Amino acid sequence: MDNRFFEKPILNSPYQYPARHWELDDEGQPTQRIIESRRTAKFITPIPKPRKRKKQAAQQQMIFDEGKGLSTEEQEYDPTPIINQLRTAVDNWRKFKNPKDWKVTPETARLLQHWRHHSFNDIKPFFCQVEAVETAIWLTEVAPKSGKSEKGFLEHLANANNDANPGLMRLALKLATGAGKTTVMAMLIAWQTINAVRRPGSKNFTRGFLVVTPGLTIRDRLRVLQPNDPDSYYASRELVPGDMLEDIKSAKIVITNFHAFKLRERIDISKGGRSLLQGRGEALNTLETEGQMIQRVMPDLMGMKNILVFNDEAHHCYREKPGSVDSEELKGEDREEAKKNNEAARVWISGLEAVTRKLGVNRIIDLSATPFFLRGSGYAEGTLFPWTMSDFSLMDAIECGIVKLPRVPVADNISGEEMPKFRNLWEHIGRRMP
Repeated sequence: MDNRFFEKPILNSPYQYPARHWELDDEGQPTQRIIESRRTAKFITPIPKPRKRKKQAAQQQMIFDEGKGLSTEEQEYDPTPIINQLRTAVDNWRKFKNPKDWKVTPETARLLQHWRHHSFNDIKPFFCQVEAVETAIWLTEVAPKSGKSEKGFLEHLANANNDANPGLMRLALKLATGAGKTTVMAMLIAWQTINAVRRPGSKNFTRGFLVVTPGLTIRDRLRVLQPNDPDSYYASRELVPGDMLEDIKSAKIVITNFHAFKLRERIDISKGGRSLLQGRGEALNTLETEGQMIQRVMPDLMGMKNILVFNDEAHHCYREKPGSVDSEELKGEDREEAKKNNEAARVWISGLEAVTRKLGVNRIIDLSATPFFLRGSGYAEGTLFPWTMSDFSLMDAIECGIVKLPRVPVADNISGEEMPKFRNLWEHIGRRMP
């Protein structure tokens, strides 16, 4: 049997545009055939309701029919995500040789040239990392200055967020685990900070950043984003030209986990003491206010406006779809799991809404290998966040040699009466131990 994929899965360089991919069958298994083009993004995603409806009835009916059985009267789904269209637009923009044609600031052009062509001494950014940053740059600096088709991507983002995250502007960048999301964050921070320092009047850029993680372990790993950290990526990985490193020191970066958004008790009081103080009056409100929570979690950002938020492992952050009966239909462990997911997601997104009200958030950039709705969210489980605009999948990462090919463990069963040694390891090594 021909197993070329398993023997040599790598087809592309991690530093260049992925020009080939392995064909997969309907069950996601390699057919052993190589296709001479880049793999397209294939997902099912909720269709956001446009703010202004025009003559779209026929088009909506067509999408409804193609929704692979997921669409309902309350929510339609689209099997053709907008990612592929935006990828083509960014590809065409990248081909312009003259920086004057890029429609970006001179500072941004300098960084793009550095990331694409600098002779790195140690770790060079992967193509997928540069592409993710290019997507954010294109949507921020290029699309608003371009034609109607380019501005259509911004309209899609606005509709998707207005439908699912009212009051927030989120942009999701999908990157396979192991593809280096931390480097992408560092590059985005450098782009924003350098432009903010040198263009203080621009509303597109900021020096204030809030990085939100799902746990303490990830939070500690992200300390390399701090400009004063000994292993800071800006200098150690040469992500910023030497003459721009001083600008990075102006960045204010707060790294926290979403649990910190939960309002805490201001006074330590027993249940009996609370009842005594309350008497027959209204229930005592001893929780801290949103302003006090923000002062506790992100004091360095107080006074700053229009900060940029990074959601690491962003699939844990969503607003449950209003009026959904999805979670009510679940039972047993599935129902408990959905309840736990929704409670955590509610704390996370409510915290971001509070930051938006008190400080102002310019944009939220979601980074995740799996930006999909979880069970109980009110959306079909496993459907893509509709504000996802860039994708570099696990298969892409395998074909570019960035991550190893996963292997499924095989049961250690052997023929004959002899018991596998690893089943009862102590019996074989115990007597030999000192």
